[in-house]
Parts: sequence; structure tokens; C-alpha cells
Amino acid sequence: MIGNFIADSIQGNRFDGLNDDIIKGIKLHRKIDTFTDSHPIYLTSKHRFSKDFGKYSGVLMDMIYDHYLAKNFDNYSEIKLQEFSNHSYAVLNESLNIFPEPAKRFHSYMVENNVLVNYSTLQGMETVLTHLNHRIRHRYQLQNAITMVKEQDTEIEEEFFIFFDDLHTYCLEQEEVISLL
Repeated sequence: MIGNFIADSIQGNRFDGLNDDIIKGIKLHRKIDTFTDSHPIYLTSKHRFSKDFGKYSGVLMDMIYDHYLAKNFDNYSEIKLQEFSNHSYAVLNESLNIFPEPAKRFHSYMVENNVLVNYSTLQGMETVLTHLNHRIRHRYQLQNAITMVKEQDTEIEEEFFIFFDDLHTYCLEQEEVISLL
């Protein structure tokens, strides 16, 4: 979990001071990114947002798929989303001292705003996207994607289900998936 969380903040293969499990999490995160970025269903979903959101359509699509995962969390876990979130925040908090600065900042924001749970609603997503606008200096109004999601909700959610089933199978094939609880 820790490796997965900090993976985007780690440049190249600079794993100094990280244990094998964290390195395994970073590498799995990168494999998942590669799988996702080339998956035809994901690309179909992403294309819906490319015209209006340019290079941010990938980040936006990742977040929208996170919304559908949070919204449908009960389909994938026997643990309630809030319980999973609390556990995740606690596990991550125990390792803050090894986090790169960007991961520390996002962890603080994530806990303070209970992002994992708030992703389950479009209102929560809109809030997160509005905050993200400040980080990208308002180049795009990412929260406007919520209107597009509402208009195409059924289609995007169906695409998510197909993609996520494929992703789950892919992760199992990696033999690196561990139980988070």
C-alpha cells in the first residue's frame, strides 16, 4: 500500500532506503499504470474528455474511474469503504517519514478531506477537482467534467466495470497482490 501510494513521487529506480515490500508496491503501481494507459476500454472512456481537457484527460479519467470504484466498493470488498479508508489512512500515516514531499502533502489533503470516501459521490468528486484546479493554475476547469459524467454516467460506469474486471485479472496474474486488511 505504501509503495503504491508514493509511486508517482518516486523518480526512476531510486529506491534508496525503501524495503522490498514498498519497492514491490511501486513496481506494481507502475505496471498498473502501463496496463491502464493501453487498455482499449480505458482509452474509450478517456477519449470522451480529451477534447475539453487535453493532457489532463488521463488524470481526470483515473479519478472518474476511482469514483466508480468508490461508488461500487461493496461489489469488490466485504469491508465498508469508510473502514477501508480509515485503515488506509492509518497505515500510510505510520510511514510518513519516508514519503517524498508531494506524497506527504497529498496524504494530508486526502485525510483532511476524506478523499477515498468522498470519491463515492459526484459532489465529492467535484470538490476534489475544484481543488485540483488550483494546483494546475486553472488551465482547465476540471470540475466541469462532472456534467459530462452525469450525461454519460451509464456508459462510463459500464466501461469501468469491464476495465476493472480486466485490471483485477491482470493484477492476480502479477502474483504480487496482497491483502490490504
